[in-house]
Amino acid sequence: MKKKVALHNLGCKVNAYELEAMQEMLEKAGYEIVPFAPGADVYIINTCTVTNIADRKSRQMLHKARKMNPEAIVIAAGCYVQAQKNMENIDDAIDIVLGNNRKQDLLFVLENYKKGSGQEKDLISLDKPVEYEELQLSSTGEHTRAYLKVQDGCNQFCSYCIIPYVRGRVRSRRKEEVLEEVLRLTKNGYQEFVLTGIHLSSYGVDCEDNLLELIKAVHEIEGVKRIRLGSLEPRIITEEFAQALGNMPKICPHFHLSLQSGCDATLMRMNRKYSAEEYLEGCRLLRKYFKNPALTTDVIVGFPQESEEEFEQSYKMIESVEFYETHIFKYSRRQGTRAAEMEGQVDEAVKTERSHKLIQLGKEKKQKYMESFLGQQVEILFEETAKIQGEEYWIGYTKEYLKVAAKSKENLENRIVLGKVERFIEEGIFICSI
Repeated sequence: MKKKVALHNLGCKVNAYELEAMQEMLEKAGYEIVPFAPGADVYIINTCTVTNIADRKSRQMLHKARKMNPEAIVIAAGCYVQAQKNMENIDDAIDIVLGNNRKQDLLFVLENYKKGSGQEKDLISLDKPVEYEELQLSSTGEHTRAYLKVQDGCNQFCSYCIIPYVRGRVRSRRKEEVLEEVLRLTKNGYQEFVLTGIHLSSYGVDCEDNLLELIKAVHEIEGVKRIRLGSLEPRIITEEFAQALGNMPKICPHFHLSLQSGCDATLMRMNRKYSAEEYLEGCRLLRKYFKNPALTTDVIVGFPQESEEEFEQSYKMIESVEFYETHIFKYSRRQGTRAAEMEGQVDEAVKTERSHKLIQLGKEKKQKYMESFLGQQVEILFEETAKIQGEEYWIGYTKEYLKVAAKSKENLENRIVLGKVERFIEEGIFICSI
């Protein structure tokens, strides 16, 4: 009888890619993949540690797996367990630990583990450079869009961030390996590819390749219809980079530039490597080479020592950019980072007030950006059907990653179709005629 394995992911798109790669490994080895529910023989949780909340969710899911089947093998993988100096909060919940850069060893570890013979909890230290861990996919959980992990690790050491300590130094996937995976996925019908990494802009700093050359190589592959980029550092957006992207018609005009603060003094305390003015220049260059691109960002409010004046500087800068989406996070003290030890920790009530202000601003800017598409022709890649207000629609996304709904009696799955934006509804979805 096949062993039943249930998997659950927490965290970023890189984590999601890695879990899908592990699932594919298991399927090829003859394991049966089942829902994350009681009855599995093995539970694998790919954990996250980017915030204290992520830590808590990771612990909860591990304990939940143990309760669902006390006799099952529970595997804790990824960033949360990599960060642990000891396992006292989860020791009774897990049997096997797979830190970052050991996920490729899943089958070896699992097949050599005998329950009751002791716990497999060795971690590879990521304090020093390690090789890129080669994980591969031939299909993904999505029907039309494939996420490609091309880079791991981070050398930035932002003062609030634990990730460089749990993901290690920058390491890049060989360009040839990326292109082979793209070819496999296009043969399986995938048309849109999202290049992701822990710090995507650092792709190639440890080898002879660079991100722009990788993008160009993916762009040349027949069958690739869209290329979407993961989060980018503002300083990578030079005139040369923006112009080169603008000359590639498959590039989606949808760019996530992580800001964190619009105040230079706060950025310095965060150890970010750019100024507010440099960030604005990156946005200007993207708008120079792309028509009405969707710019999205992340912002942290209430960082240590953030005064009201600094917050107002940040607010005004964010207001001037005209983002499509602004993801707001209240600063969360993260043990093991320099920011956690800083004086001038901001009161929670002040963080909440500032967060509400930026969330409201973000809603207004998103509304304004969406309104700019009314009456326009857009290119839609359809993915699935869903009921909206009781009616059946095909659901897809524009190149700007705007969600679109359209009625059709034809099967539109994985088809790219032109449509006209008629209106949008409260859920933030465009209704289009095709």
